[in-house]
Amino acid sequence: MMLNRRSTLASYLTNLLASGRVSFTRDEAIAELNTTSRGFLAAARRLQDKNALINPRQGFYVVVPPQYLARGAPPPQWYINDLMKHEGSPYYVGLLKAAEIHGASHQAVMQFQTVTDKRMPKIRAGRSILTFFYRKDLDALRAAITDHKTDTGFFKLSSPELTGLDLLRYMHVTGTIDSIATVLSDLGAKMNAAELQKLAPAFERSVIQRLGYLLDFVKHNQAAEGLHAYLHNEKLLPWVDLDPSKKASKSRNPAERDTRWNVLVHRRPELDQ
Repeated sequence: MMLNRRSTLASYLTNLLASGRVSFTRDEAIAELNTTSRGFLAAARRLQDKNALINPRQGFYVVVPPQYLARGAPPPQWYINDLMKHEGSPYYVGLLKAAEIHGASHQAVMQFQTVTDKRMPKIRAGRSILTFFYRKDLDALRAAITDHKTDTGFFKLSSPELTGLDLLRYMHVTGTIDSIATVLSDLGAKMNAAELQKLAPAFERSVIQRLGYLLDFVKHNQAAEGLHAYLHNEKLLPWVDLDPSKKASKSRNPAERDTRWNVLVHRRPELDQ
């Protein structure tokens, strides 16, 4: 009986791949196969032992197509939308991964970065690492989140403008000020000043100041105007360090005091080649 169930589950996975899907839930499979939870779990475990199936979250499974056996899992963009639907949480793929998708990355992005309103632990799926960043008010960003097509459907992706703002909001995970400036040197060409101005109220003032300075620094002044127009109504704009990290060297006499953005620059960014 268990042999039949294992064989049936294997056929289910084959049919799933043929239909253009790579993921499913435990409840879906149990209903489709008319089996028990215990029977399904035993069959799934055997397929996992053969590296044909992974279980990144409780009750959620991803099929490993033959061409991805060596990597241990298909690309996260093939199943992230189904995963977040399973979690019942809005989301978008953002930060450095979004920048890479927008063609603005100078090096391989090691983590698949997703922003969601649910606190979730890091997931290792084959060679991929999925990391999740918490943000409560995703509704305020709705207009800046688009559907990006994949071989298995689509996933939610941050716009170039939202991506740029997030790079400064989550600086602790997006790299050095040099690497952020390098990404913005490409990404800035795809940013729209009006869209940045619309998004600005959803972000901290210091994020806007730093992004504005960096866009000017990499010669995307037109895009920066949207942020400057938003800050124009601020009567008292506090000074902020361009690089707030603890590792950044701070001196009493910064190399630059940018009065357009009220940004203190202790060391000017250096763009990666």
